[in-house]
Amino acid sequence: MKNPTRLIIAIVLIGTLSSQGYGQWEKLVRKDLSNWTQLNGKAPYTLRKGVITGTTVTGSPNSFLCSNVNYGNFILEYDFKVDTSMNSGVQIRSESKADYRNGVVHGYQIEIDPSSRAWTGGIYDESRRGWLYTLESNPEAKKAFKNNEWNHVRVEAIGNNIRTWVNGIPCADIMDDTTPSGFIALQVHGIGRDSTKSGEKISWKNIRIISKDPEKYATPYTPVITQISFLTNTLTDREIKEGWKLLWDGKTFDGWRTGRSATPPSSGWEIRDGSLTVLSTKEQPKRGGDIFTTRKYKNFELIVDFSYTTGANSGIKYLTGEEGNDGSLSSIGCEYQVLDDKVHPDAKAGKNGNRTLAGLYDLIPPANKRDNGPDSWNRAMIVVKGNHVEHWLNGLKTLEYERGTEEWRKLVITSKFNGMKGFGEAIEAHIQLQDHGDHVSYRNIKIREIK
Repeated sequence: MKNPTRLIIAIVLIGTLSSQGYGQWEKLVRKDLSNWTQLNGKAPYTLRKGVITGTTVTGSPNSFLCSNVNYGNFILEYDFKVDTSMNSGVQIRSESKADYRNGVVHGYQIEIDPSSRAWTGGIYDESRRGWLYTLESNPEAKKAFKNNEWNHVRVEAIGNNIRTWVNGIPCADIMDDTTPSGFIALQVHGIGRDSTKSGEKISWKNIRIISKDPEKYATPYTPVITQISFLTNTLTDREIKEGWKLLWDGKTFDGWRTGRSATPPSSGWEIRDGSLTVLSTKEQPKRGGDIFTTRKYKNFELIVDFSYTTGANSGIKYLTGEEGNDGSLSSIGCEYQVLDDKVHPDAKAGKNGNRTLAGLYDLIPPANKRDNGPDSWNRAMIVVKGNHVEHWLNGLKTLEYERGTEEWRKLVITSKFNGMKGFGEAIEAHIQLQDHGDHVSYRNIKIREIK
């Protein structure tokens, strides 16, 4: 053998390439677009020298160039280049059904966002739940996208786990089982009647997929970025390791009680299909009242998914007052407002919107929020670290404050809670879901205590 060293290097190289999936890839772009179908919008798509280009047009809704094949578990890679003022994305595990909003394309979208928001690589649930994974908690990922250049994206969708990378940087990591399979689609976002944005372009090339045994070629899992789970009333292995616990088991009232007794509510609340629902007074005239965790909590991260009906009012309370001598619990405390801002009159009460969704009720109005609307699931997150408190809605921070300060006490004096000594300054307290006489559902109630 003339050069054994070269042979060894070649063998190692071949093994490395094989482990990354080389030789297993299927190209999704052929000599024409016959294996793709356009849906919803009329934005033109062209194919030239292996590059698909979509162009915006006025008066068209979102356009989607969809693969004719559905994919379940896969590894997808593609390169894209986009005009700097254009929003777009690539759909995965997506669908178009006649009985769902007249065939609108819906499903997971891997975001393309050249704006200053910089959420490229985040995961959006198109025409369904909205944002699943923004990049607000992943500053390194916000730096991954390169303007006016070709960018490389890798998506691994295996089982309930979907992960994304942009230019080799980890961006998103979700656990979700809403849609296990569907088509891939290239989006050209609608621009309405704005003629100034007509003619903007986005291009894709090198679109390829591994759909056979993708587990063999998946990136080894390491908890390098936050994982966000939407599995209903279930904790992932990673969540358990990170200290998350379910506050509601999805089946019983275990761990919950009414404010007047240590027993669960006998009326006014219903458990059905994995949701904990406070019934409206039209459904159940006898109200059950607010319900409380049997335990108290001090420093924590709390996640609660909620769905409100048109015109509904409810809330998530924390840092409430002390227990009464008879064992009853106070319902007065800081409240993450749950409200239909568009219909319920309370949205126009108070001051400067401080009674609206995701605000601190009657104290601090929310900002920078995205509401999925009635009869849709929204995700609330409340963070309490000592005196520092944050409210989040659907991946966006809506407010933060420091309690126990002079500024805090002045704020309380100007609210309906004036005169309530020590309002919101409890060291630890029960967590509470409010019965306001309207139909509101809760699920995925989980907490991680902070030491």
